[in-house]
Amino acid sequence: MTFTPTAIPDIIVCEPIIHGDERGYFVETFRQDRLEAYLGYNVNFLQDNESKSSYGVLRGLHYQLEPFAQTKLVRVIQGTILDVAVDIRKNSPTFGLHVSVELSGENKKQMFIPRGFAHGFVVLSAEAIVAYKVDNYYAPECDRGIAYNDQQLGIDWIVPELQHKISYKDTQHPSFKDAEFFA
Repeated sequence: MTFTPTAIPDIIVCEPIIHGDERGYFVETFRQDRLEAYLGYNVNFLQDNESKSSYGVLRGLHYQLEPFAQTKLVRVIQGTILDVAVDIRKNSPTFGLHVSVELSGENKKQMFIPRGFAHGFVVLSAEAIVAYKVDNYYAPECDRGIAYNDQQLGIDWIVPELQHKISYKDTQHPSFKDAEFFA
């Protein structure tokens, strides 16, 4: 597996080695020892989540505050998404900036998103199955979000806004300037 930092160095693109032949393929999707060796710190994933969505479904921007903040490792089993992480660490030199990476069942890329980032994605294919690991359990009292279409963030979701399919909850998130951040 190779690890490549993005424009925000704490966000890592993880690319597994795909072993394929006429029968299909084999891929090792996660190796904790290799990830931790690259990061230089321990990550203890506790839960795996999976969602299935159709074209234009936009989920996010979500995060949890301490003590239930979450690190995520996101991958796509089927289809294609644009995965987005926004730095919401007030003291970070990249505060307010975001990274977008196309993840697909075909390219097998994964995005490692540490605590202190808001996360969201939009489905670019007819359908997508997204799986991600988290290192903390869901805690409704710590659940927060930021408006996906906040002008200050300037995220290009690729899918035209009129084709976005968004939950009611995600339409109610505050703007970036009014969000709760990490210290």
